[in-house]
Amino acid sequence: MLKSVGGNAVARIHVETIIDAPLERIWEFTQDPRRHPRWDARFGRIDPVPGTEPAAFTYATTVFPGVEIAGHGVHTGDRRDDTGGAVSALRFGSSDWRSPIESGTGYWRYVPVAGGVRFLTGYAYRTRWGLVGWAVDLVFGPVFGWATAWSFDRLRLWLEHDVTPERALRHAVAETTLRLILVAGAVATVTSGAGVPGIGWLFALVIAGLAVFLPPHPRTPAARRCRRRPATPQPAEPPPLACSPRVTASRLAAPSLRAIAARSGAGTGERR
Repeated sequence: MLKSVGGNAVARIHVETIIDAPLERIWEFTQDPRRHPRWDARFGRIDPVPGTEPAAFTYATTVFPGVEIAGHGVHTGDRRDDTGGAVSALRFGSSDWRSPIESGTGYWRYVPVAGGVRFLTGYAYRTRWGLVGWAVDLVFGPVFGWATAWSFDRLRLWLEHDVTPERALRHAVAETTLRLILVAGAVATVTSGAGVPGIGWLFALVIAGLAVFLPPHPRTPAARRCRRRPATPQPAEPPPLACSPRVTASRLAAPSLRAIAARSGAGTGERR
């Protein structure tokens, strides 16, 4: 969903899934900067900024071979509630003019439910480039949301079935390649004029339909397994954290993203 604020568009994304694993283990795999980029396709690497409180970090993503876009963020707090659930909130942004995202806020929520933990994210980001950025986000936004959902399912496979992110990616590449081969074969059959007239087109449609709509293998990540819209309206802004006795004032008084970027070199194209 997009809306205009101050000339720039603000996009909101929601993704959630159920993971059959202990909450503490999910917390560990999602909060650890070494594990996080392994399962999350949106990040190539995440580097903590030493000596920052609250914890700041930089991140980078390779969008094309040899082209890397960097950004920066800060954890603004976390909370554990009486039901055993947890919330982690952050702010993020990028000074790199090539990044369609200028700044944003978001949170991860961990809710114990029957069958595991309901792991969800809600985040909102402000685009850059004005009207051009709004137009770009008509494509970038859905792709970004799909990548988030696909990554959530890859995390689920890792935690539930011990399918490492690297192995899950190989599964996805192999299955996608097979589906493309089937579609290409169906098209080739039709264009070659082989077979009974009319039957070839029907055969091609059946094969193409199977290739596109057949459910992925159970060990292959799939964005379609995740909910992309909240069951009930929920804010994309991080939930209030100050009410938690586990969140200190120093954690809430987050340094500015500009200060983090200047200190770490993120968003300027500089490699750390």
